[in-house]
Order: sequence, then structure tokens, then C-alpha cells
Amino acid sequence: MNTTGPPRRSLHLQRYLITGILTVVPLWITFVVFRFVASLLAEFGTPLIGALFAWLGALFPRLRVLLEEAWLISAISFAATLVILYLIGLVANRVLGQRLLGAFDAFMERIPLVHSIYGGTKKLMALLQNKPNGTQRVVLIDFPSAGLKSIGFVTRVFDDADGRQLASVYVPTTPNPTGGYLEIVPVDRLIATDWSVDQAMAFVLSVGAVAPDAPFPAVPPPRDQA
Repeated sequence: MNTTGPPRRSLHLQRYLITGILTVVPLWITFVVFRFVASLLAEFGTPLIGALFAWLGALFPRLRVLLEEAWLISAISFAATLVILYLIGLVANRVLGQRLLGAFDAFMERIPLVHSIYGGTKKLMALLQNKPNGTQRVVLIDFPSAGLKSIGFVTRVFDDADGRQLASVYVPTTPNPTGGYLEIVPVDRLIATDWSVDQAMAFVLSVGAVAPDAPFPAVPPPRDQA
């Protein structure tokens, strides 16, 4: 009597199921992140494309049903936003475009409350492109508690009233890094890494599944155990 059949089939079922999950999860995470970014870009251009399609629908009644399809409006809005962003980047790299952006920045600085949000966001984008003085860009910090580590991005290094060096560190959430926490951390408590910003973002977006081939930075024990 063969008693090994059912257990073997169960083992095969578990193995294939786990393999299927491990195969699908990276695709699912990629899809979720892409859908989030695509929805933001599509939402940006939807009012303009919706108004354009409504005008075209009035001119061409036979196309009205097609032009009112939500998926078509979203797809065209996504593509149009990408083209607009490309054109903005192209113009911004020209002398005339830099002058126009400078004039726009000066205008935004004159608007109460708006200048704080706009200026702060623009400084953050600039800081993420340039390495600050005094420490590495991508670091590990004690967060959310001692003994636990989180990936952080150093956005600024400064001194406190006692002359101690501090760093403002942005800790992104996963898998959506647009939300996160701002932590003020003493520079001597930072654990430097050799990771680039792109590598760290891939690590965050993939929920830790994608990491550089280099060894993970050495993590010292908590200070009360050292």
C-alpha cells in the first residue's frame, strides 16, 4: 500500500504555490507602484483632456460615446502629461527656460504660505540630487526605536547651539515613498552606506526584496548593549 502519494502531492502543491507567489509578488509590487505614479500623472492632465474631448464630442457627435470613455481620457491624460513634463525639462535646460523659471520662482516667493510649500519642496528636490557636506546621502538610523534600523536620506547637515552636528533625515515609507518621516539625528548616530539614492529607492519600493549586491552595512548593537 502506497502511503507516500498524498504527502508528496501536498509537498508539490506547497512548493509550486510558494514559487507562484514569489514570482507574482515582484510583478504585483511593480504594478502597484506604476499604477500609483500613472494615476497621479493621469489625474494631472484629466481636466484639460476632459474639456478637450467634450469640445470634440460636440463637434463630432458620432465620436461622443468613445470620447466619454474614462479609460481613454486617463490614457491620453497620462501620455499628454509625460509629453508636457518632457517639454518642461527640455525648456528648463535652455537659457531662456532658466530665465523664465527664475521669474516664476520669484513670483511664487511673493505669495504668502505658497512660497513656504513651493520653496521647501524645491529645496528638497535639489538636496536629493546633490550630496550634502559632512556625511553620506543614504544612511541607516535608529527608527522607529533603538535596535531597529530604517533607510534614510540625509537632506541637510547643520550645527545646534552647542556646536554638535545634526542631520535632517527623511525616512520614506514602503512601498509608497512619497509619505514618510523627518527625523533630526546626531551625525555620529548615522550609519553610512555605499548605496546610491536609486539603489535605496529600489530597496524601499520593493519592500526590501531588491538590494545592491554589495554587503549590507555593518549594524552596531544598541548603545546600551555595546
